Amino acid sequence: MVVSLIVLGVFIIRLYFLKISKQNEKKILENGGKEYGVANSKRITILHILFYMMCIIEAIVRKTEFDIYGIIGVILIGFSLFMLYTVSNLLKGIWTIKLMLVNNHQYNDHWLFRTVKHPNYFLNITPELIGIALLCHAKLTAIVVLPLYAIVMYIRIKEEERLLKEVIIPNTKNLNI
Repeated sequence: MVVSLIVLGVFIIRLYFLKISKQNEKKILENGGKEYGVANSKRITILHILFYMMCIIEAIVRKTEFDIYGIIGVILIGFSLFMLYTVSNLLKGIWTIKLMLVNNHQYNDHWLFRTVKHPNYFLNITPELIGIALLCHAKLTAIVVLPLYAIVMYIRIKEEERLLKEVIIPNTKNLNI
């Protein structure tokens, strides 16, 4: 029961951030911005929901109790939510769950982005998923879904790297001259 409540709480927090993303997406598109990687964004969404559902099912079937793995999971989840808040706050109105660029998108030179490439993926999503799997004792979900998730995240990172190289960095250089 405790495990399910924690997962539900995390899911509600994620819904709150989804609301922020939707608001930002709308403004970006209204101001001439563009979405990239639409198909992959859909795959990420499906896998994220599937991951949560399968973890909860495993927790219910196994009658998972809150133990040391749950504690480690909650610590990872807490860290991931803090990083989600941090990244979304640093990017403000351009932060979205989808891969979107505003007109004349500029590189954010904050130390976090210079130090950790793609902090939203490596410091938010990765610890969140591992934390949820540990909390729920969801071994099967981790074995089956995490590799699929890793593939779509790899594709997303490659898409972002291309946009950084071809659009964002040139925009930043052109405006700084």
